[in-house]
Amino acid sequence: MRDFVSQRVKIVPPSGIRKFFDISATMHDVISLGVGEPDFVTPQPILQAGIRALEAGHTHYTSNSGTTELRQAISRYVQRHYQIEYDPDTGILVTVGVSEAMYLALNAVLDPGDQVIVPEPCFVSYVPEVIFAGGEPVIINTSVENGFQVTGAEIEAAVTPKTKAILIGYPNNPTGAVMSRERLAEVAGVAARHDLLVISDEIYDRLVYGTFTHTHFATLPGMRERTIVLGGFSKSHAMTGWRLGYATGPDDLIAAMRKIHQYTIMSAPTTAQFAVADSLISDETEDAVQQMRAEYDRRRRLIVQGFNELGLACFEPGGAFYAFPNIAAAGMDEHTFAETLLKEERVAVIPGSAFGISGAGYVRACYATAYEQIEEALERLRRFMQRHG
Repeated sequence: MRDFVSQRVKIVPPSGIRKFFDISATMHDVISLGVGEPDFVTPQPILQAGIRALEAGHTHYTSNSGTTELRQAISRYVQRHYQIEYDPDTGILVTVGVSEAMYLALNAVLDPGDQVIVPEPCFVSYVPEVIFAGGEPVIINTSVENGFQVTGAEIEAAVTPKTKAILIGYPNNPTGAVMSRERLAEVAGVAARHDLLVISDEIYDRLVYGTFTHTHFATLPGMRERTIVLGGFSKSHAMTGWRLGYATGPDDLIAAMRKIHQYTIMSAPTTAQFAVADSLISDETEDAVQQMRAEYDRRRRLIVQGFNELGLACFEPGGAFYAFPNIAAAGMDEHTFAETLLKEERVAVIPGSAFGISGAGYVRACYATAYEQIEEALERLRRFMQRHG
């Protein structure tokens, strides 16, 4: 028979994360620092609002754009935190998590052969999603010397006549890097000079720590009309299983994304929409978010200090919930390190190169797990480094 699989699918390798999930799932007594998922339960106001929605029979399709109430709540939420307003009717689209929002954004703007500049390390979906949308990813490798922040000069050097967009994700997965406002302004300057769109994945926007601050990209001068911001509740509100995200941006681009959305998904999960609309901007929900953020910060300080004390030089993450230690002191590459650590000590981490070639020599360790589990994982790592360091 003919080989019916498309070339675009063939050239994209399987996720570098999934391999370690599958292996660890077959093992006992594994401490997973691999899954990028909160260990908290969704805050009670959202849970209770979801239950009320089910009991009230809200189990049908909603508007393609999302319920009016949820879009209004998102508009107020974004305005409260970033002082930028989007029309709930035309500037906001509710999606099935941020993953769908990214899919829609790329497919709405890319024609075959259009180039998208993608700084790495980055979330594993970025490059494949550009390819699936018919675009050509142009990779920029960032480094620990620059705090894993891409510079305007690096983006400028990558621009060609075929460049259409810049895709960035900060706070960053996997490094935990947070872009300073000054660095983001450099990116904005390149976008303006070359008439480029910016797609900014800000799913970790509420998870920043210490003196670090997050800048909503569209609030930069001149960027509102050339930026699609992707946001959601999976990480900050412990709602990964609810599958709810959103996109904000210029009306014409949101309309184009809505067109694809209505033909592929119809609408985001109804119960999740009612749950968030009813409780998103309540003080009780905000208190829960702040409590989770404070606990992540406590875990962040523990794991970074632990890695450094073991001789695994760890970049200080300013946001998200990932540590990104350099594992050179172990005398092995990141794949061997992750596989050997899982086999010998039952601790799961992800090779940094799963997130791009500039992640080689690092591993990603997620600290969205219990403090005591992180302490035990560090003890197991201590034994591991005594043998291999």
